[in-house]
Amino acid sequence: MDETATIDFLPKRPLARSQGPLYRQLADILREPIASGAFPVGGELPKEAVIAERFGVSLITVRQALRDLEADGLIKKRSAKPAVVTSPQPPVSLSWTFKNFADMAAFTKDAHLKIKSYRQENSPVLQRHFGLGKDQPGYCLRSILSVGTQKKAQITTYFPPDLGGQLRREDFNDVLIFRAVQKRLNITMAVAHCTIKAELADEAVAADLGIAEGSAILAVEMLYQSSDQRNVEFSIARHPADIFSITYDAPNDLG
Repeated sequence: MDETATIDFLPKRPLARSQGPLYRQLADILREPIASGAFPVGGELPKEAVIAERFGVSLITVRQALRDLEADGLIKKRSAKPAVVTSPQPPVSLSWTFKNFADMAAFTKDAHLKIKSYRQENSPVLQRHFGLGKDQPGYCLRSILSVGTQKKAQITTYFPPDLGGQLRREDFNDVLIFRAVQKRLNITMAVAHCTIKAELADEAVAADLGIAEGSAILAVEMLYQSSDQRNVEFSIARHPADIFSITYDAPNDLG
């Protein structure tokens, strides 16, 4: 299939910056013919310059869109040659574009949450984030996030005693824990502070995720605050490193 034929599968229209980053719009447009088979597995995409001309964007924008598709496992970029389609659908969400709460919801699409336990516990985590005394217990929810048969994360979530005492195991009926908490306690989470750490799986994490002990994992710590800046929830999600990455925009603000 030549490039003239393949480019005709794409709409001929300019992209609008008011609709978000241009490369994301372009990546979404390219996903459709890949998913439908119009761009078949093993076939080439149009050349980068042809795509750029079609949508009135720069080669940089095209290349960023193609990087997103490659991160999703849909294509394979090649030096000085058109990209090749490798799969009509991503195997499981391999990349997390994380910039807001909506991106968190997108990451959990088609996922389910298995609750392991919810009970009072003592932990230095509770002392650090909620100002509890050494012997003062808070509440801890332990769960596993999966998509199909693949375990995506072991999640440990902590709550201060006054809020945790209002929650029951059956309240965590949403794959997004913070959303279940908002609904049950009528609290709006205003911001989530995110910290990412590299770790090695201990015996418990390895068993929960079905990976070898000592395997590389990425631990994503999320401290959720309400609109009055109160710490409401602290969550640690531990992911197998080989199926997890984070993508974000880094604008050049150096001038």
